[in-house]
Amino acid sequence: MKIGYLGPDGTFSQQAVLLYQKTVTDKKTTLLQYNNIYAALEGVIKNEIEECVVPLENSIEGTVTSTIDLLIFTPELYIKKEMVIPVWEDFLVKKDYNGQKITKILSHPQALSQCAAFLRKHFPDVLLQATNSTAEAAKIVSESKECIASLSPKQSAEVYQLKALYEGVQDDDQNKTRFVVVSKQKPKQQAKGQKTSIVFTTGHKPGDLYRILDIISIWDINMTKIESRPMKHQLGTYIFFVDLETEVQQDLDAALKMIARKTTYFKFLGSYAVLK
Repeated sequence: MKIGYLGPDGTFSQQAVLLYQKTVTDKKTTLLQYNNIYAALEGVIKNEIEECVVPLENSIEGTVTSTIDLLIFTPELYIKKEMVIPVWEDFLVKKDYNGQKITKILSHPQALSQCAAFLRKHFPDVLLQATNSTAEAAKIVSESKECIASLSPKQSAEVYQLKALYEGVQDDDQNKTRFVVVSKQKPKQQAKGQKTSIVFTTGHKPGDLYRILDIISIWDINMTKIESRPMKHQLGTYIFFVDLETEVQQDLDAALKMIARKTTYFKFLGSYAVLK
């Protein structure tokens, strides 16, 4: 089985896919790197790979829109499993750095945002440059002749022979990222204490969304996340992404059946275990 993830070596995505790989015991697995999240998900859509591991949400910066939008708007994509990875960003420079002026700081856009307070305090006037991944930023620093730095995981320093000028520069030490395993295999609806994700749209009459949320409440199901995303074809139209948790399968079955009947569009993304 081929599993894709966001490369290069040293990313948090690599940590997540290695954690997931340990749970796949029934098949021989091959890991393939992709340059960006969209490409990894496209790999599943085009049958280049059976599954991919991609970030879905960060505790500081929130949803990774490129992931959630493809899950919402691509009918054949489903969530199979989830991993939660602690995110610890270091400020990396070349090993021969000796105090020269840093001209540029590179990282993934989410990492730049997650370390915003540190950057404002220590490097308020330095140019920030977005890269496809935190590890790619470290790789660029290692190959550059300029005096530049990256916000990257500790393992990136080992992979690309860099050193940490500052350690743990994220704004919150409890920073975590939620990764999901995405596949085209249609999931079975099984609760057993697992997380369930759905997406739906409602009509535009007063109380339409409330009636859906009321169904979730009636069946005593815990809603852990609700987020609206634009439908992309008309201003003011939205689709909702919802995470649910319950240990009672019958309640989940009944609630989802009612929600599907009361919405204009409904997609069951999956009920899945969370690896930690």
